[in-house]
Amino acid sequence: MEFLQTTLCYLEKDGAYLMLHRIKKKNDVNHDKWVGVGGKFEPGEDALACALREVREETGLMMRTPQYRGIVDFYCAPWPAERMHLYTCTDFCGEMSDCDEGCLEWVDKAAVQNLPIWQGDKIFFRLLAEDAPFFHLELTYNGDALKKAVLNGNALPV
Repeated sequence: MEFLQTTLCYLEKDGAYLMLHRIKKKNDVNHDKWVGVGGKFEPGEDALACALREVREETGLMMRTPQYRGIVDFYCAPWPAERMHLYTCTDFCGEMSDCDEGCLEWVDKAAVQNLPIWQGDKIFFRLLAEDAPFFHLELTYNGDALKKAVLNGNALPV
């Protein structure tokens, strides 16, 4: 299967994640959801180069030591299958700027679960909180409803 290769990055500061409320793009699978920052690979980029560029473009911030945490395969027809390379980062610099895809906001980690996020995101937020080793998470949706979740080859209850 051919995947759209993307990155998804969560910057962390003072017990909060930098979240993007996706409200500015038309025809957006993430419309009105709260997500991390990131985007599509450009030709010749690997996951790290894409993550560094996307964070800089969307936030104005430069990640110094991003941590590659896992891969999330996202299936949600009619959208193309997407392979998201998930990063977190606590070491970054620069001045935050506005994002043309939505509104950036620091959200307390405990409050993230109460935002309108994808149901499967709750799984990887739990893994991040547990400092789980590198993982592979497969998430299959029908619209906004999570229909199947597989972590490292093992089905999870949904």
